[in-house]
Amino acid sequence: MQYEPSYFERIGISREEIDQRIESAWKTLFEGSENERIYFEAGSDMGYMVDTGNIDVRTEGQSYGMMMAVQMDKQDVFDRIWKWTMTYMYMAEGPNAGYFAWSCGLDGKKNSYGPAPDGEEYFALALFFASHRWGDRDAPFNYSEQARQILFHCIHKGEHEPGNPMWNPANYLIKFIPNCEFTDPSYHLPHFYELFARWANEEDRPFWQKAAAASREFLPRSCHPVTGLAPEYSYYDGRPNFYNDHGDFYSDSYRVAANLGLDALWFGRKPYQKEIIDKIHRFFADKRPEEYRWYRIDGTPRPEPALHPVGLVATNAMGALATEGPLADKMVRLFWDTPLRTGERRYYDNCLYFFALLALSGRYRIY
Repeated sequence: MQYEPSYFERIGISREEIDQRIESAWKTLFEGSENERIYFEAGSDMGYMVDTGNIDVRTEGQSYGMMMAVQMDKQDVFDRIWKWTMTYMYMAEGPNAGYFAWSCGLDGKKNSYGPAPDGEEYFALALFFASHRWGDRDAPFNYSEQARQILFHCIHKGEHEPGNPMWNPANYLIKFIPNCEFTDPSYHLPHFYELFARWANEEDRPFWQKAAAASREFLPRSCHPVTGLAPEYSYYDGRPNFYNDHGDFYSDSYRVAANLGLDALWFGRKPYQKEIIDKIHRFFADKRPEEYRWYRIDGTPRPEPALHPVGLVATNAMGALATEGPLADKMVRLFWDTPLRTGERRYYDNCLYFFALLALSGRYRIY
């Protein structure tokens, strides 16, 4: 099967090598040894993704695993993860009814009764893709209906039931958590919202179109005008929010470059995407991964090393989909020459790594 476009092929890597790398990465993360994998089966029909650095199961990881599985046509893995999620993470009552607890123990016990909106948005799109690839079945595998219900709660919570929506209804921007009024730039996925505007409940589709436009206007405001770096948390006007020391360029922030790249891949490049990615690439051009730091968004290094350097290599490479040229090629080549991360912190890095493999191979597709 041919996948287009493929950045890897443009820099001289063969289709055979690319497909072998993807299959090898899948086998490591989903079928490897106890010290390699991040996916584990539970009983006869469930499974979960482990944050190996924190030893818990997060909606981030579960939704990432589902997106990986639907992209790889692995319905059994997808269904196992979704059933575990619905069994243990779904909240049927209280102010967060209809949402998912963002963190659970490996035994399924909720560590928190609060949700994290990045999980919900990934769940929804992965479920739509599953419906389109495999068809809907009986609940909880009536994928498209589940997706529409998630999105309904995300924007209507608080109108007719207790709780707060995950998007601010006045400015259409995603919140960091429902009961706050600030955001996380890495949560902004306008390319997802474009698809929600096609497939969500019909009356909600204009909201999602406005959300896509609002996020595309927001992202340039949140990225530094010289370095292109975004903070982990920000106010709606793009200014860094230093709540709990999250106003700098750190682990969450890496995903902004990847998101810009995927938006460009799916819906075409836009000038602001190229401008931001070119600045990020210039900032990292003279830095080696082992030297990556925690940075202020103006580029000032803090003393702490980057917690997820392999993930940063991956997201910088995925951002290349929004631009082109020798520096972008260099970032993609650096990623290709970087192996999966090993050790206790491998979960986040290797999730970002796998998504970059899919995107740069042309195999991260709309279904």
